[in-house]
Amino acid sequence: MMEIPLLNFVPMHSEIKSDMQQAFNRVYESNRFVLGEEVRQFEKSYATFNQVEHCVGLSNGLDALHLSLKALGIKEGDEVLLPSNTYIATALAVSHVGAKPVFVEPNIDTYNIDVKCIDAAITTKTKVIMPVHLYGQSCEMENVMEIAHENNLFVIEDNAQAQGASFNNKLTGSWGHVNATSYYPGKNLGAIGDAGAVTTQSEELATKIKTLRNYGSNKKYYNEILGYNMRLDELQAAFLSVKLGKIHEWTRQRIEIASWYDEDLKGVSDLILPKTAEKATHVYHLFVVRTSKRNELQKYLNEKGIGTLIHYPIVPHMQEALKFLDHKKNDFPIAERIAETCLSLPLWPGLLREEVSYVSKCIKFFLRS
Repeated sequence: MMEIPLLNFVPMHSEIKSDMQQAFNRVYESNRFVLGEEVRQFEKSYATFNQVEHCVGLSNGLDALHLSLKALGIKEGDEVLLPSNTYIATALAVSHVGAKPVFVEPNIDTYNIDVKCIDAAITTKTKVIMPVHLYGQSCEMENVMEIAHENNLFVIEDNAQAQGASFNNKLTGSWGHVNATSYYPGKNLGAIGDAGAVTTQSEELATKIKTLRNYGSNKKYYNEILGYNMRLDELQAAFLSVKLGKIHEWTRQRIEIASWYDEDLKGVSDLILPKTAEKATHVYHLFVVRTSKRNELQKYLNEKGIGTLIHYPIVPHMQEALKFLDHKKNDFPIAERIAETCLSLPLWPGLLREEVSYVSKCIKFFLRS
Protein backbone atom coordinates (compact mmCIF):
# COMPACT_ATOMS: atom_id res chain seq x y z
CA MET A 1 0.00 0.00 0.00
CA MET A 2 1.31 3.45 -0.93
CA GLU A 3 1.13 6.45 1.41
CA ILE A 4 0.15 9.49 -0.63
CA PRO A 5 -0.70 12.71 1.24
CA LEU A 6 -3.03 15.34 -0.14
CA LEU A 7 -0.11 17.78 -0.22
CA ASN A 8 3.62 17.17 0.06
CA PHE A 9 6.11 20.03 0.18
CA VAL A 10 9.21 17.80 0.21
CA PRO A 11 9.77 17.48 -3.56
CA MET A 12 9.43 21.24 -4.10
CA HIS A 13 11.41 22.33 -1.08
CA SER A 14 14.21 19.80 -1.53
CA GLU A 15 15.20 21.21 -4.91
CA ILE A 16 15.32 24.81 -3.67
CA LYS A 17 16.71 24.20 -0.19
CA SER A 18 20.09 25.79 -0.88
CA ASP A 19 18.52 28.86 -2.51
CA MET A 20 16.07 29.25 0.37
CA GLN A 21 18.89 29.05 2.91
CA GLN A 22 20.79 31.71 0.97
CA ALA A 23 17.68 33.90 0.99
CA PHE A 24 17.42 33.52 4.76
CA ASN A 25 21.08 34.39 5.21
CA ARG A 26 20.72 37.42 2.96
CA VAL A 27 17.88 38.83 5.05
CA TYR A 28 19.55 37.90 8.33
CA GLU A 29 22.79 39.63 7.41
CA SER A 30 21.05 42.70 6.00
CA ASN A 31 19.52 43.54 9.40
CA ARG A 32 16.60 45.05 7.50
CA PHE A 33 13.47 43.09 8.37
CA VAL A 34 10.49 45.32 7.45
CA LEU A 35 9.70 46.87 4.03
CA GLY A 36 13.22 46.61 2.71
CA GLU A 37 14.85 45.60 -0.54
CA GLU A 38 13.49 42.05 -0.50
CA VAL A 39 9.88 43.28 -0.52
CA ARG A 40 10.63 45.85 -3.22
CA GLN A 41 12.33 43.29 -5.45
CA PHE A 42 9.60 40.70 -5.02
CA GLU A 43 6.86 43.25 -5.72
CA LYS A 44 8.65 44.23 -8.93
CA SER A 45 9.16 40.61 -9.99
CA TYR A 46 5.62 39.52 -9.23
CA ALA A 47 4.17 42.53 -11.08
CA THR A 48 6.22 41.47 -14.11
CA PHE A 49 5.06 37.86 -13.77
CA ASN A 50 1.41 38.93 -13.45
CA GLN A 51 1.73 41.45 -16.31
CA VAL A 52 0.56 44.41 -14.21
CA GLU A 53 2.12 47.75 -13.36
CA HIS A 54 1.99 47.35 -9.59
CA CYS A 55 2.18 44.69 -6.89
CA VAL A 56 1.92 45.57 -3.20
CA GLY A 57 3.06 42.91 -0.74
CA LEU A 58 0.79 42.30 2.24
CA SER A 59 0.49 40.08 5.29
CA ASN A 60 -2.00 37.55 3.85
CA GLY A 61 -4.76 37.04 1.30
CA LEU A 62 -7.61 38.17 3.56
CA ASP A 63 -5.84 41.45 4.24
CA ALA A 64 -5.28 41.84 0.51
CA LEU A 65 -9.03 41.55 -0.13
CA HIS A 66 -9.76 43.88 2.80
CA LEU A 67 -7.41 46.62 1.63
CA SER A 68 -8.62 46.28 -1.97
CA LEU A 69 -12.12 47.12 -0.77
CA LYS A 70 -10.86 49.94 1.46
CA ALA A 71 -8.86 51.48 -1.36
CA LEU A 72 -11.99 51.57 -3.53
CA GLY A 73 -13.95 53.28 -0.77
CA ILE A 74 -16.36 50.40 -0.14
CA LYS A 75 -18.21 50.99 3.10
CA GLU A 76 -21.29 50.26 5.20
CA GLY A 77 -24.44 50.06 3.11
CA ASP A 78 -22.63 48.91 -0.03
CA GLU A 79 -23.09 45.45 -1.56
CA VAL A 80 -20.43 43.20 -3.04
CA LEU A 81 -21.25 40.26 -5.31
CA LEU A 82 -19.27 37.06 -4.77
CA PRO A 83 -19.75 33.36 -5.51
CA SER A 84 -21.82 31.31 -3.08
CA ASN A 85 -19.25 28.49 -2.99
CA THR A 86 -16.12 30.46 -2.12
CA TYR A 87 -13.90 30.15 0.94
CA ILE A 88 -15.21 32.32 3.78
CA ALA A 89 -12.27 34.75 3.55
CA THR A 90 -13.89 36.39 0.52
CA ALA A 91 -17.04 37.13 2.51
CA LEU A 92 -15.12 38.12 5.65
CA ALA A 93 -13.25 40.84 3.79
CA VAL A 94 -16.54 42.34 2.62
CA SER A 95 -17.97 42.21 6.14
CA HIS A 96 -14.85 43.79 7.64
CA VAL A 97 -15.44 47.02 5.69
CA GLY A 98 -19.11 47.06 6.74
CA ALA A 99 -20.47 46.08 3.33
CA LYS A 100 -22.89 43.24 2.63
CA PRO A 101 -21.76 40.04 0.88
CA VAL A 102 -24.32 39.11 -1.78
CA PHE A 103 -23.90 35.56 -3.02
CA VAL A 104 -24.24 34.50 -6.65
CA GLU A 105 -24.47 30.83 -7.61
CA PRO A 106 -21.57 29.16 -9.45
CA ASN A 107 -21.59 27.38 -12.77
CA ILE A 108 -22.06 23.71 -11.86
CA ASP A 109 -19.46 22.65 -14.47
CA THR A 110 -16.59 25.06 -13.72
CA TYR A 111 -17.42 25.94 -10.07
CA ASN A 112 -16.71 29.61 -10.82
CA ILE A 113 -19.27 32.40 -10.54
CA ASP A 114 -22.02 31.95 -13.13
CA VAL A 115 -21.92 35.07 -15.29
CA LYS A 116 -25.53 34.43 -16.32
CA CYS A 117 -26.63 34.95 -12.71
CA ILE A 118 -24.79 38.20 -11.98
CA ASP A 119 -27.26 40.68 -13.47
CA ALA A 120 -30.13 39.43 -11.31
CA ALA A 121 -28.11 40.09 -8.14
CA ILE A 122 -27.24 43.71 -8.96
CA THR A 123 -29.11 46.41 -7.00
CA THR A 124 -28.68 50.14 -6.54
CA LYS A 125 -26.38 49.32 -3.60
CA THR A 126 -24.04 47.07 -5.57
CA LYS A 127 -20.54 48.50 -5.88
CA VAL A 128 -18.23 45.56 -6.62
CA ILE A 129 -18.15 42.19 -8.37
CA MET A 130 -15.62 39.90 -6.71
CA PRO A 131 -15.01 36.82 -8.89
CA VAL A 132 -13.00 33.99 -7.32
CA HIS A 133 -10.80 31.89 -9.59
CA LEU A 134 -11.66 28.73 -7.70
CA TYR A 135 -9.40 25.66 -7.59
CA GLY A 136 -7.04 27.27 -10.12
CA GLN A 137 -9.37 27.96 -13.08
CA SER A 138 -9.90 31.46 -14.42
CA CYS A 139 -13.40 32.89 -14.27
CA GLU A 140 -14.98 34.06 -17.52
CA MET A 141 -13.50 37.50 -17.06
CA GLU A 142 -14.51 39.12 -20.34
CA ASN A 143 -18.16 38.73 -19.38
CA VAL A 144 -17.51 39.84 -15.79
CA MET A 145 -15.78 43.01 -16.95
CA GLU A 146 -18.52 43.74 -19.50
CA ILE A 147 -21.22 43.48 -16.82
CA ALA A 148 -19.19 45.66 -14.48
CA HIS A 149 -18.67 48.32 -17.15
CA GLU A 150 -22.37 48.37 -18.07
CA ASN A 151 -23.34 48.86 -14.43
CA ASN A 152 -20.48 51.17 -13.38
CA LEU A 153 -19.11 48.63 -10.89
CA PHE A 154 -15.62 47.87 -9.63
CA VAL A 155 -14.06 44.43 -10.05
CA ILE A 156 -11.78 42.84 -7.45
CA GLU A 157 -10.39 39.44 -8.44
CA ASP A 158 -9.79 36.92 -5.67
CA ASN A 159 -6.75 35.32 -7.27
CA ALA A 160 -5.57 33.31 -4.27
CA GLN A 161 -5.80 29.96 -6.06
CA ALA A 162 -4.96 30.75 -9.68
CA GLN A 163 -1.58 32.47 -10.04
CA GLY A 164 -0.61 32.03 -13.69
CA ALA A 165 -4.06 31.11 -15.01
CA SER A 166 -5.60 33.14 -17.81
CA PHE A 167 -8.75 33.93 -19.73
CA ASN A 168 -8.38 34.60 -23.45
CA ASN A 169 -4.60 34.86 -22.88
CA LYS A 170 -4.91 37.58 -20.20
CA LEU A 171 -3.72 36.59 -16.74
CA THR A 172 -5.90 36.37 -13.68
CA GLY A 173 -5.01 39.18 -11.34
CA SER A 174 -4.66 41.62 -14.23
CA TRP A 175 -8.33 42.15 -15.16
CA GLY A 176 -9.86 43.89 -12.16
CA HIS A 177 -9.39 47.41 -10.85
CA VAL A 178 -7.43 45.95 -7.94
CA ASN A 179 -6.92 42.28 -7.20
CA ALA A 180 -5.93 40.13 -4.24
CA THR A 181 -3.78 37.05 -4.01
CA SER A 182 -2.57 34.79 -1.23
CA TYR A 183 0.82 33.17 -0.70
CA TYR A 184 -0.39 30.82 2.03
CA PRO A 185 2.04 27.86 2.03
CA GLY A 186 -0.30 25.51 0.19
CA LYS A 187 -0.94 27.90 -2.72
CA ASN A 188 0.68 27.41 -6.13
CA LEU A 189 3.11 30.14 -5.09
CA GLY A 190 3.38 29.66 -1.34
CA ALA A 191 5.47 31.35 1.33
CA ILE A 192 6.89 29.67 4.43
CA GLY A 193 4.10 31.21 6.48
CA ASP A 194 1.39 33.77 5.79
CA ALA A 195 1.77 36.32 3.00
CA GLY A 196 -0.30 37.99 0.30
CA ALA A 197 -0.41 40.86 -2.19
CA VAL A 198 -2.57 43.03 -4.39
CA THR A 199 -2.01 43.61 -8.09
CA THR A 200 -3.29 46.56 -10.08
CA GLN A 201 -2.64 48.74 -13.13
CA SER A 202 -3.48 51.83 -11.07
CA GLU A 203 -0.68 53.80 -9.46
CA GLU A 204 -3.25 55.66 -7.34
CA LEU A 205 -4.71 52.45 -5.88
CA ALA A 206 -1.26 50.95 -5.32
CA THR A 207 -0.20 54.07 -3.40
CA LYS A 208 -3.37 53.97 -1.27
CA ILE A 209 -2.77 50.34 -0.34
CA LYS A 210 0.90 50.97 0.47
CA THR A 211 -0.26 53.69 2.85
CA LEU A 212 -3.02 51.58 4.39
CA ARG A 213 -0.71 48.60 5.00
CA ASN A 214 1.77 50.73 6.96
CA TYR A 215 -0.27 52.46 9.69
CA GLY A 216 -1.60 54.99 7.18
CA SER A 217 1.90 56.38 6.77
CA ASN A 218 4.26 57.09 3.89
CA LYS A 219 6.83 58.79 6.09
CA LYS A 220 7.79 57.39 9.49
CA TYR A 221 5.71 58.91 12.31
CA TYR A 222 3.59 60.94 9.87
CA ASN A 223 0.20 59.26 9.59
CA GLU A 224 -2.16 60.62 6.98
CA ILE A 225 -5.07 58.17 7.30
CA LEU A 226 -6.32 55.46 9.65
CA GLY A 227 -4.21 52.52 8.54
CA TYR A 228 -3.23 48.99 9.53
CA ASN A 229 -0.17 46.87 10.08
CA MET A 230 -0.55 44.52 7.08
CA ARG A 231 2.95 44.46 5.61
CA LEU A 232 4.65 41.64 3.74
CA ASP A 233 7.57 40.35 5.79
CA GLU A 234 11.07 40.75 4.36
CA LEU A 235 11.89 37.10 4.97
CA GLN A 236 8.73 35.84 3.28
CA ALA A 237 9.44 38.12 0.31
CA ALA A 238 12.92 36.62 -0.02
CA PHE A 239 11.50 33.08 0.07
CA LEU A 240 8.79 33.98 -2.43
CA SER A 241 11.37 35.40 -4.84
CA VAL A 242 13.09 32.02 -4.90
CA LYS A 243 9.82 30.18 -5.49
CA LEU A 244 8.67 32.63 -8.16
CA GLY A 245 11.57 31.42 -10.28
CA LYS A 246 10.07 27.90 -10.20
CA ILE A 247 6.39 28.66 -10.70
CA HIS A 248 6.29 28.04 -14.45
CA GLU A 249 7.83 24.58 -14.06
CA TRP A 250 5.64 23.74 -11.07
CA THR A 251 2.54 24.87 -12.99
CA ARG A 252 3.56 22.67 -15.93
CA GLN A 253 3.79 19.73 -13.55
CA ARG A 254 0.38 20.46 -12.02
CA ILE A 255 -1.23 20.50 -15.46
CA GLU A 256 0.50 17.25 -16.41
CA ILE A 257 -0.60 15.53 -13.20
CA ALA A 258 -4.18 16.66 -13.83
CA SER A 259 -3.97 15.15 -17.32
CA TRP A 260 -2.93 11.81 -15.77
CA TYR A 261 -6.01 11.85 -13.55
CA ASP A 262 -8.18 12.74 -16.56
CA GLU A 263 -6.70 9.88 -18.55
CA ASP A 264 -7.12 7.33 -15.75
CA LEU A 265 -10.58 8.37 -14.55
CA LYS A 266 -12.36 9.27 -17.78
CA GLY A 267 -15.70 7.49 -18.07
CA VAL A 268 -15.84 6.20 -14.49
CA SER A 269 -19.49 6.13 -13.46
CA ASP A 270 -20.70 8.48 -10.70
CA LEU A 271 -17.49 10.52 -10.94
CA ILE A 272 -17.44 14.08 -12.30
CA LEU A 273 -14.02 15.34 -13.38
CA PRO A 274 -12.97 19.01 -13.59
CA LYS A 275 -14.14 20.91 -16.66
CA THR A 276 -12.50 24.03 -18.05
CA ALA A 277 -14.48 26.84 -19.65
CA GLU A 278 -13.80 27.90 -23.22
CA LYS A 279 -10.94 30.46 -23.38
CA ALA A 280 -10.02 29.71 -19.74
CA THR A 281 -6.91 27.96 -18.46
CA HIS A 282 -6.57 25.93 -15.27
CA VAL A 283 -3.42 25.77 -13.12
CA TYR A 284 -4.83 23.10 -10.79
CA HIS A 285 -4.29 24.50 -7.36
CA LEU A 286 -6.65 21.64 -6.57
CA PHE A 287 -7.91 18.65 -8.52
CA VAL A 288 -11.53 18.40 -7.42
CA VAL A 289 -13.83 15.55 -8.38
CA ARG A 290 -17.47 15.05 -7.47
CA THR A 291 -19.43 11.91 -6.60
CA SER A 292 -22.65 11.08 -4.76
CA LYS A 293 -20.59 8.60 -2.72
CA ARG A 294 -18.10 11.25 -1.61
CA ASN A 295 -18.01 10.44 2.12
CA GLU A 296 -17.70 6.70 1.55
CA LEU A 297 -15.00 7.23 -1.09
CA GLN A 298 -13.02 9.52 1.18
CA LYS A 299 -13.10 6.93 3.95
CA TYR A 300 -12.00 4.17 1.59
CA LEU A 301 -9.12 6.23 0.17
CA ASN A 302 -7.95 7.07 3.67
CA GLU A 303 -7.85 3.33 4.46
CA LYS A 304 -5.68 2.90 1.37
CA GLY A 305 -3.19 5.55 2.55
CA ILE A 306 -4.47 8.30 0.27
CA GLY A 307 -5.03 11.79 1.68
CA THR A 308 -7.98 13.85 0.47
CA LEU A 309 -9.81 16.97 1.63
CA ILE A 310 -13.21 18.59 1.13
CA HIS A 311 -12.96 22.15 -0.22
CA TYR A 312 -15.27 23.32 1.36
CA PRO A 313 -17.65 21.26 3.55
CA ILE A 314 -19.74 24.22 4.78
CA VAL A 315 -20.84 26.84 2.28
CA PRO A 316 -20.46 30.48 3.38
CA HIS A 317 -24.17 31.21 3.77
CA MET A 318 -24.46 28.36 6.30
CA GLN A 319 -21.49 29.46 8.41
CA GLU A 320 -22.23 30.56 11.97
CA ALA A 321 -20.06 33.64 11.45
CA LEU A 322 -22.37 34.87 8.67
CA LYS A 323 -25.71 34.07 10.27
CA PHE A 324 -26.49 37.80 10.38
CA LEU A 325 -27.15 37.55 6.62
CA ASP A 326 -30.26 35.48 7.47
CA HIS A 327 -29.71 32.76 4.90
CA LYS A 328 -31.00 29.23 5.27
CA LYS A 329 -30.39 25.83 3.73
CA ASN A 330 -31.38 25.57 0.06
CA ASP A 331 -30.97 29.30 -0.52
CA PHE A 332 -28.04 28.45 -2.82
CA PRO A 333 -28.63 24.86 -3.91
CA ILE A 334 -25.82 24.65 -6.49
CA ALA A 335 -23.19 25.70 -3.96
CA GLU A 336 -24.67 23.24 -1.47
CA ARG A 337 -24.63 20.41 -4.02
CA ILE A 338 -20.96 21.05 -4.75
CA ALA A 339 -20.14 21.08 -1.03
CA GLU A 340 -21.94 17.77 -0.53
CA THR A 341 -20.23 15.95 -3.39
CA CYS A 342 -16.74 17.43 -3.96
CA LEU A 343 -13.43 15.83 -3.02
CA SER A 344 -9.90 17.09 -3.61
CA LEU A 345 -7.37 14.47 -4.69
CA PRO A 346 -3.60 14.58 -4.10
CA LEU A 347 -1.86 17.01 -6.43
CA TRP A 348 1.51 18.69 -5.94
CA PRO A 349 4.65 19.22 -8.01
CA GLY A 350 6.70 16.04 -7.68
CA LEU A 351 3.73 13.65 -7.52
CA LEU A 352 4.72 10.61 -9.58
CA ARG A 353 2.82 8.91 -12.40
CA GLU A 354 2.65 5.65 -10.48
CA GLU A 355 1.22 7.45 -7.47
CA VAL A 356 -1.55 8.98 -9.59
CA SER A 357 -2.19 5.53 -11.06
CA TYR A 358 -2.55 4.08 -7.58
CA VAL A 359 -5.02 6.79 -6.52
CA SER A 360 -7.01 6.30 -9.72
CA LYS A 361 -6.98 2.51 -9.37
CA CYS A 362 -8.41 2.78 -5.85
CA ILE A 363 -11.13 5.21 -6.96
CA LYS A 364 -12.15 2.99 -9.88
CA PHE A 365 -12.21 -0.13 -7.73
CA PHE A 366 -14.41 1.53 -5.10
CA LEU A 367 -16.90 3.12 -7.50
CA ARG A 368 -17.18 0.08 -9.78
CA SER A 369 -17.69 -2.29 -6.88
